[in-house]
Amino acid sequence: MQQYEGWQEFKNKTNEEKAKILSKKDGNLFDLIYAQQFSKDGLEELFLLADTVRKIAKTQKGMNFLRTILSDKRAMLFFVQPSTRTFLSFLNACQILGMQISEIRDTTTSSEVKGESPEDMIRTFSSYVDLIIVRHHDEGFAERAAWTLNFHANRTIPVINGGSGKDQHPTQALLDMYTLKRADKVEGKKIAMVGDLRRGRTVRSLCRLLSLYEGNEIYFVSPKEFAMKQDILNFLDSKGVKYTVTDDLESVAPQVDAIYSTRIQDEHDKDKESSNVDISKFCITEDLINKLKQDAIVMHPFPRRYEIDVKVDKDPRAAYWKQGRNGMWIRIALILKVMQRDKVIYSY
Repeated sequence: MQQYEGWQEFKNKTNEEKAKILSKKDGNLFDLIYAQQFSKDGLEELFLLADTVRKIAKTQKGMNFLRTILSDKRAMLFFVQPSTRTFLSFLNACQILGMQISEIRDTTTSSEVKGESPEDMIRTFSSYVDLIIVRHHDEGFAERAAWTLNFHANRTIPVINGGSGKDQHPTQALLDMYTLKRADKVEGKKIAMVGDLRRGRTVRSLCRLLSLYEGNEIYFVSPKEFAMKQDILNFLDSKGVKYTVTDDLESVAPQVDAIYSTRIQDEHDKDKESSNVDISKFCITEDLINKLKQDAIVMHPFPRRYEIDVKVDKDPRAAYWKQGRNGMWIRIALILKVMQRDKVIYSY
């Protein structure tokens, strides 16, 4: 398969270097590929925008107005990795803003099975739509799509990364931060990340955004087999963020303002190694939640299996259902920002 000139040179750059190249067009946020592209001010702008959209959407008049904002635009949802919440929240976000939607959810229905290159495929998509939202099992696919449209296509349109392999999931981190913000847990707080931290892309992206706010402290709670990778620990060291690595959830729970639980990512197993690890002491049970602060919250990116007992759902500190709904509103804000229609919201 032919490779477009310049890709290897771009691929070998650090994510920070790539982010500077892809982040902005004419001073505005354009492609959104990496968590590193967010700044504290940028996050606060998106939080305010999402809150404002929610207020407008409370009335029929407001919803009718929202549907006009991007009614002249079309979006492609290229989601070929299994997804429920990310897909549906982006789909509904686009619909609320009046966008027409195209979607592909299985590469076997596209010309990829005939040997079409990712670059040619993405350039084809750009002929029909004004925004591409990508979720792909290959790490780096989203950045490859954005790079292709920026440097090789006749028509440059924005790309949003809806999850790329096991590396980055910037919009999940965005909704996680929005959930923490609405619960007043975003600055000077203690956050416990629990479960499969080695292979969980959501916690990796969230660490980068938590580092933007002062005084946060992170507890990495996991079996040693699934401990957070050293690159994230090195990153936190470089930012002066305090963290603790432990396998003792019982002692950490009473100290923290939020627990971010994750499932075991056994889809990445090579030799069924997950089945040999006891994770029972890393589960959120009724007994454990009774040890939390009264104003603490429990989060989870979902899907869950057994790491949070369903009996916990009725506790007011269970924030994971709100977390999912927050994803739709903050992705609306992101789309408005990327499509440069955010100012229309404040003129309403």
